[in-house]
Amino acid sequence: MLSVDEVAESSERILAEVERAIVGKRETLELVLLGFLADGHVLLEDYPGLAKTMIARSFAQVTEMRFGRIQFTPDLMPSDVTGSSIYDQRRGEFEFRPGPIFTNLLLGDEINRAPPKTQAALLEAMQERQVTIEGVTNRLEPPFLVIATQNPIEYEGTYPLPEAQLDRFLLRTGVGYPSREAEWAVLERRLDRGADEVELDTVVDRETLLAMQRAIEQVHVAESIGYYMVDVVEATRAGARVQVGASPRGTLALLKLSRARAAVHGRDFVTPEDVKAVAPPALAHRLMLRPELWVQRVSPDDVVREALETVPTPPAEDLVPR
Repeated sequence: MLSVDEVAESSERILAEVERAIVGKRETLELVLLGFLADGHVLLEDYPGLAKTMIARSFAQVTEMRFGRIQFTPDLMPSDVTGSSIYDQRRGEFEFRPGPIFTNLLLGDEINRAPPKTQAALLEAMQERQVTIEGVTNRLEPPFLVIATQNPIEYEGTYPLPEAQLDRFLLRTGVGYPSREAEWAVLERRLDRGADEVELDTVVDRETLLAMQRAIEQVHVAESIGYYMVDVVEATRAGARVQVGASPRGTLALLKLSRARAAVHGRDFVTPEDVKAVAPPALAHRLMLRPELWVQRVSPDDVVREALETVPTPPAEDLVPR
């Protein structure tokens, strides 16, 4: 099994290679990597043209994962995602043709463009890593990871993801516009390359990525940190502005991402700073606020940050395993 130090070293190499294509977005790239190491799915929600698709493709190249892409549209059918059985007239029998979901890293582009019936085609695969078609269950080869994207400003003709499917995503994050210097660096690199495409090198193979996922289990979580996670999630349920708080699945997401962050930073134990860093992307999309709060421009991220401010931080002792 890989050590935590080896996970940290490989993670740094992965991020450094991806940053050759994605400039000035280290925090977002690290969150995506944390989701992968925690064996979870990532929802990228941001404006068009901010490299959401390139992020998915870059991670697939650098980690040698098979990459599949589905462009979600209103006329997309569930069988277009999972595959279907086609009748072979020559042999007189049905033959299963697998859909694009049979891959390692699946990009669901503009997932809210497809109707709920098609969105639901992903549910079984995301949760159980399997696809059942016509009574036959097909296992998905590990790793199976989903990056879904959606545009937060154009809602006409879209189908917002139901809470049950949002809860399947380990984290939700955005990309944001680059700084002035980072945007010039994008232009400068494009001039130097003389081509649009960025060729990235493979840093780790799929087996190494799976080994990195298993190595996360070595990261120690003190009882005080565990209760801190529970109290933060409980605070999201007790707030007066919240209609529905985070579920225990949210608490597990907080645990997984905190351990992954500790390992990426070279530690075999979780600190309160790890929990605070991953709490908004892990929990905010699981909350339902009271409808009247949209007038006050209150966001779920604000509620999570408020919970982090109100819940006492555990002391530093007993964090390190003995």
